[in-house]
Amino acid sequence: MASHKSGQRIGYARVSTGEQDTALQVDALTAAGCQRIFEDTAAGGAGSKRPGLASALASLTTGDVLIVWRLDRLGRSLPHLLETVAALEARGVGFQSLHDAIDTTSAGGRLVFHIMASLAEFERTLIGERTRAGMAAAKSRGAMIGRRRALTSDQLEHAKLLVSAGQPPALVARTLGVGRSTLYRALGAVA
Repeated sequence: MASHKSGQRIGYARVSTGEQDTALQVDALTAAGCQRIFEDTAAGGAGSKRPGLASALASLTTGDVLIVWRLDRLGRSLPHLLETVAALEARGVGFQSLHDAIDTTSAGGRLVFHIMASLAEFERTLIGERTRAGMAAAKSRGAMIGRRRALTSDQLEHAKLLVSAGQPPALVARTLGVGRSTLYRALGAVA
């Protein structure tokens, strides 16, 4: 995106609880020249709905600029924020964060944002590498990695005896408090 043509300035304000209010954000967005401002009051958390954001995003067209008071008002996490701004950029929509002085409608603002994205990707890669190294070290010390087994070795021996004595596997599984497929997998692993 070489230059940004003028369009509407659309604001988005969000607070996390019903006790909070968007007045401070709305005042700042109004002062920044936003023609329309969408708002959400959410309970917070990754699963909460944000109809105001959905409406704001749907109203944006090429040349518009989405403006927020702070970065954390738009994205729930850095990856979510980066994904949202990348989607805006792909649509020809600019992004500004007033408090964080980020403006993707300028070359410098895009550079800053892409550096942030690169640092976030680098951090995710490092976390993955550390996780894999930690799991490998734990395995080398004999630690069991992953989910706990549903049946202890004693329960498994007991199940084998019951099944070989003619008990229906479904009844044995119910007796042990596991699903039939779990019992079959466990018996197959020791067969």
